[in-house]
Amino acid sequence: MMKKPPIIWTNVLFFSLTFLAAITLVPWYGFSYGYTTVQWIAFVACMFYAGLSITAGYHRLWAHKAYDAHPVIEVIFALGGAFALQNSALHWSSDHRIHHGQVDDPIKDPYAATNGFWYSHIGWMLRDYQGEEYGNYSNCRDLQKNKVVMWQHRHYMKLVLATNIGIPLLLGLMVGDVWGMLLLAGLLRLVLSQHFTFFINSVAHIWGSRPYTEKNTARDNGFLALFTYGEGYHNFHHIFASDYRNGIKWYHYDPTKWMIRTLASVGLASKLKRTPVERIEKAKAETLMNKTQGRLAKLPLAQDKLTLLQSEYDLLLKKLQHFCALQKRVLEIKKNNMMKQCEKSALMTQYHELEAAWENQKQAWLALNARLLKASFS
Repeated sequence: MMKKPPIIWTNVLFFSLTFLAAITLVPWYGFSYGYTTVQWIAFVACMFYAGLSITAGYHRLWAHKAYDAHPVIEVIFALGGAFALQNSALHWSSDHRIHHGQVDDPIKDPYAATNGFWYSHIGWMLRDYQGEEYGNYSNCRDLQKNKVVMWQHRHYMKLVLATNIGIPLLLGLMVGDVWGMLLLAGLLRLVLSQHFTFFINSVAHIWGSRPYTEKNTARDNGFLALFTYGEGYHNFHHIFASDYRNGIKWYHYDPTKWMIRTLASVGLASKLKRTPVERIEKAKAETLMNKTQGRLAKLPLAQDKLTLLQSEYDLLLKKLQHFCALQKRVLEIKKNNMMKQCEKSALMTQYHELEAAWENQKQAWLALNARLLKASFS
């Protein structure tokens, strides 16, 4: 039996004591002295600052290079990342890139969900699993050239103390209640913001749907997105990691996406990466087909159904390809304004016809899979 790595007592004590303090001191002070509306507003603002610094900064900007940000925004994220106390941006990004490259590998993935909920949520930080590899940032050579990232990495502990004590203290002095603000915007905010991030490593690999790929444990979970600033659409993220969005539908709660888009609109972010619709729809269709094929393969005399499924799948991809090709052409024409009005009208008519054909085929495809899957259970 392999011997477990030594316990990192500093981490064990830190996570244990901050959690115990949050569930005892915060409610005690609230019952004894009370918290004002302003203090709760400050708490929420600090939660969003720490959380968005991780999601928009550490995760989408630095770990995945999903967009570029102005140096001022990078500094704000670097300070917010220290405020969140989840290690330096360099170390966090290195771990996360390994996670994506070796996802679910019980040894190589730093927080593999295949090792269980507790391990992926927090257990991986309580023992020295990385050993001599802890300071190996060879997968982040690009970030080692980033002045803001390296400045934060060199001065990380100083920034942690300055932000985690300084921000709540300053807010407390402003509202006239230092202890209350230290408990809310300092302690409770720290514990909750950390565990909300940890939910992505644990819950988002256990609970939810897998519409884009079933090759890993990552799940889409709209409810979890509410606590993680839009990071709950994790199945999409694991197959399209360089997309600056996690929630791709307009109704998906993804404040990180909205903030990045807002920054871009005022010139503070650029080169936002979006996955082409064709790749997204193809991934969904392929995942659904594989699921249906797997169920049908267990049934006797299912060859005719499998042939029908493949035929409909090929037709779906063909119509998707035609629609996306024309969609790309329409966008180029609109951007460059290089066609006469009569020609544009004819092109748009063709575009809407192809769009309708694609939508009809997609609905037929979904209905066929639903029918075949239902038959496989009967």
